[in-house]
Amino acid sequence: MRLPIAISAILVASLSLNAPVMSVPPTHGAKAEITNSNLTQLRINRQLWNQKKINNYRYKLSNNCFCLPDFRGPVIIEVRNGITKSITNAQTGKRVNPQVLQQLQQYSTVPKLFNLILNTINSGESELTVVYNPQLGYPTQINIGNLAADAGVFTTISNFEVLHEGSYIKR
Repeated sequence: MRLPIAISAILVASLSLNAPVMSVPPTHGAKAEITNSNLTQLRINRQLWNQKKINNYRYKLSNNCFCLPDFRGPVIIEVRNGITKSITNAQTGKRVNPQVLQQLQQYSTVPKLFNLILNTINSGESELTVVYNPQLGYPTQINIGNLAADAGVFTTISNFEVLHEGSYIKR
């Protein structure tokens, strides 16, 4: 009879020693460091992109989010002379419908992707992680918010191709 009581006492004592410490939100300094790091990386990669003077290109864009399937894609975005020429469904080759086209405008050129990142940094409201292509500077992943909390959009840019007159070079 005493054994279960002794075991219970030991368990209670060990649990109290391993009790979690109350979490403390990060200081404003830590958040500022993350923001400054994101801003520095954005500036470096935007400058690299601008130095390459790439005006004709194509890429595949996919969004992972709790949103409409058409917005998730994947879609193929083609840019000519710095202007979006087309946004098509990667699986069917058909143009996306006008409602989805409107939602995808902020993703429709590399400079607009940079602006999306800058706006997220400036808002200070969302979690942000970005991965950039080391040779050309364009973002390859943009994760905004918290997908686990149904409040994020994780964007992947892949199959980037520099387009030339009548042909392209895949990068």
